[in-house]
Amino acid sequence: MECISVFDMLKIGVGPSSSHTLGPWRAAERWITELKTSNLFNKVETIQVDLYGSLSLTGKGHATDYAVLLGLSGKDPETIPTYQIDSIIASINATSKLNFNGEKTIEINPKAHIVFNRTFLPFHSNGITFTAFNNNKSIDVSTFYSIGGGFVVKEERANHKKNFEIKCSFPYPTEKGTDLLQFCKTLDKSISEVVLENEKSIRTEDEIDTELKRIWDTMLECMYTGCHTEGNLPGGLNVRRRAFDMHQSLKGDSKFSNPVEWIYAIRNTEVKFRQILKWVSCFALAVNEVNASLGRVVTAPTNGSAGVIPSVLMYYLVIENHDGNFEDIKKFLLVAGEIGSIFKKGATISAAMGGCQAEIGVSSAMAAGALTELLGGSPEQVLIAAEIAMEHHLGLTCDPIGGLVQIPCIERNAMGAIKAINAAELALDTDPKNVKVPFDKVVNTMWETAKDMNSKYKETSKGGLAVSVNMADC
Repeated sequence: MECISVFDMLKIGVGPSSSHTLGPWRAAERWITELKTSNLFNKVETIQVDLYGSLSLTGKGHATDYAVLLGLSGKDPETIPTYQIDSIIASINATSKLNFNGEKTIEINPKAHIVFNRTFLPFHSNGITFTAFNNNKSIDVSTFYSIGGGFVVKEERANHKKNFEIKCSFPYPTEKGTDLLQFCKTLDKSISEVVLENEKSIRTEDEIDTELKRIWDTMLECMYTGCHTEGNLPGGLNVRRRAFDMHQSLKGDSKFSNPVEWIYAIRNTEVKFRQILKWVSCFALAVNEVNASLGRVVTAPTNGSAGVIPSVLMYYLVIENHDGNFEDIKKFLLVAGEIGSIFKKGATISAAMGGCQAEIGVSSAMAAGALTELLGGSPEQVLIAAEIAMEHHLGLTCDPIGGLVQIPCIERNAMGAIKAINAAELALDTDPKNVKVPFDKVVNTMWETAKDMNSKYKETSKGGLAVSVNMADC
């Protein structure tokens, strides 16, 4: 059984896509480590990068070429000042030179040496191959696969799993929802408490708290930035940022100078029923507008679905419970991460494998379950909420116009957040004895639906809105 930490599911990185941006970025870093291990790094004179399948078909819109160059340059997606990205890329394009891992200058012409192949590799639809050259001869070839949520694997690791049992170090390992519920019952603990015990087996609770605070601070900063940034998004669709206008109309006379003051200002604002929906939508739109402009976000479980979880958690803090504190944030993120990990183990969190049900659907399920625990739901009701949220995202396609994480991706985060809140309310009024569709059944159904889905609806921009709407008309 595979151990997946909450911090595997919630990772800080740069937008617009965890599979198409963060994954290739991390793959470049891993390849550099391989080169150093094999004593080939200092021999590299130039590089070719081949992108396959979905990475190729929508790579331009997802800034995959930018991510590869930044990873090869030794930049860290968690810490790079995002305002520097354009100048770094411009310099590489202008000089055809790259500071390889920040250590040595090599030749690279991005237009010639980053190849967008339209073919698919058999193992996974997001394939990337790095080739190193010395004296015009290949000295190393390595292929990676970006499997969603910033996770990167090599094919041999997957084959290894078929032949050898991977031991999980968690004291309470879970593969399915039934496993999780059994541990809750046996230990008489909530889901967040069980997940915390697992996390404490690999790091101290102080370390857990520090990292969860860093994740929440990044989410909060992202919402704040999105609500205070005006103009159009990059990429050619000329999509106007809506979070700014919506926020201006909602906040009234409230004044603040930082994200913390912002929360308290919203808490002190009289909110009418219709405004609740607008606030939640505003938070979600804000995150994904930041994501679409190569800003810093948290995979939840992916970049394309990064707005659902922070907007639902923000809803709890500013609407449901004005006394909400870090302990509530901690519980929410622990539960959300665990639900996401079960979907990753039993299905997929990659739109290139499962369509948008694997991104917005999973994020909505994660948020719904987490909110249910904070609202007093039992472990059974937490999974009921997650099931309801996913049930009503089944079959959702991934068809981004122009390969950009903008239309329909940004609005889908707002819809996923609203569905998560509704799912939590429905679950709290549900007697677990009357449930007809168990959580594990919907996980399996999502995976079966993913396998049946036509490939043109899996992040290839070959179907749906991606072909119905002409970029030139936008």
